[in-house]
Amino acid sequence: MAAPGRVVLLACGCFNPITNMHLRLFELARDNLERTGLYKVIEGIISPAHDKYGKKGLVPSTDRVAMAQLALATSDWVRVDRWESEQAGWLETVKVARHLKRQVRNKYGNVADSETDGPSKKRRKTRHNANNIDEDAGSSTQVASGDVQLKLLCGADLLESFAVPNLWKSEDIKELASDFGLVVISRAGSNPEKFIYESDVLSKYKSNIHLVTEWIQNEISATKIRRSLRRNESVRYLVPDPVINYINEHQLYQPDTETS
Repeated sequence: MAAPGRVVLLACGCFNPITNMHLRLFELARDNLERTGLYKVIEGIISPAHDKYGKKGLVPSTDRVAMAQLALATSDWVRVDRWESEQAGWLETVKVARHLKRQVRNKYGNVADSETDGPSKKRRKTRHNANNIDEDAGSSTQVASGDVQLKLLCGADLLESFAVPNLWKSEDIKELASDFGLVVISRAGSNPEKFIYESDVLSKYKSNIHLVTEWIQNEISATKIRRSLRRNESVRYLVPDPVINYINEHQLYQPDTETS
């Protein structure tokens, strides 16, 4: 019997602030992937978005990174990566994934992709980029024994955002689905299968999209957390205690900081 393929899970987002639900996504994904017997999840990575993402009420990345690090202080397999937040400006998710794939390759060895080797790989090797953020575009190496796969971990809402006009580049959706793979956490009552069926690109690569249903209903959202904090309401047991302490100490999410 072949050894399970090694997987690193990557979650991108604002984490404004990080919540217990963000942390649960990793546990749910690892359980589901390893239950198949095909995968061994060896690491999880949280990558907070750059300040120039431009979302209303976004606190500085230095605070969001610090809160994420506090939240993960007791985790032995999920870590925070600050590279995305330290760039000159906001980057598309696929560029962050490419960078972290190189990082994971250096740490663990080869990083697997989904398709067979082809001309796109040869072009990738000869392309020069001063910022080194587009290397590995269109990556297409056949999965081999011992390779590590980097998969994007997300909620069903991110998957459905692929259909929002002008929000995602079609080539980025294709690359994330084909060369990386998606692990999508959905809630009971949602229907990501229907969304995949209605998307030609996602349907083509549906074998590389892993759907995980969260049966324990949990409506924790960062937006609702911020609203409660502005109203001076308790968010204990929704957000890790060290994160709550950090928020109070640095007076984040105050009534005059945002309205939504």
